[in-house]
Amino acid sequence: MHTQFRRFAAVAALCTFAGIAHAQQPNPLDAIPDKMPFDIPYGAPISLEKADMLINAAVAEAKKRDWRMNIAVVDAGGNLVAFKRMDNAQLASVQIAEHKAKAAATFRRETKAFENAIQLSGLNYILSLDGAIASRGGIPLVVDGKMIGAIGCSGGTGSQDEATCKAAVAGLK
Repeated sequence: MHTQFRRFAAVAALCTFAGIAHAQQPNPLDAIPDKMPFDIPYGAPISLEKADMLINAAVAEAKKRDWRMNIAVVDAGGNLVAFKRMDNAQLASVQIAEHKAKAAATFRRETKAFENAIQLSGLNYILSLDGAIASRGGIPLVVDGKMIGAIGCSGGTGSQDEATCKAAVAGLK
């Protein structure tokens, strides 16, 4: 009985110490920034002509690297403007490409920000945000400082998807 009491006391002390150690660390989410993050004003929605230009640039990049991609372009509200699935591109990635584009547009940030928040910072609450996707390959389209839409690519690894999107966005004006 005496041994059980010592075990109980040791466990209680560890729990108390762990609680104190945890309570002493400040929560980085309590910091209040001076400016709104990702505060990009909305512009006129992307035209079909520009959306097609972006998709063609993404397809050219994917072909150059022998990748098969699904590419979606949405307006600033996350509404689909144009989509292309390359031959033999992964079928599950049809919805993923559109989801990445929609998340990048509606949250006004690259989807890599969600991936980093979870993978690098342990901010698992991101998983509870409706419409977020924690996978790179969704990039906002900003022209003259205004959000006009977003592009999302899927079919390869996250880094391949991201590289395809960035190659497409490089020529956007």
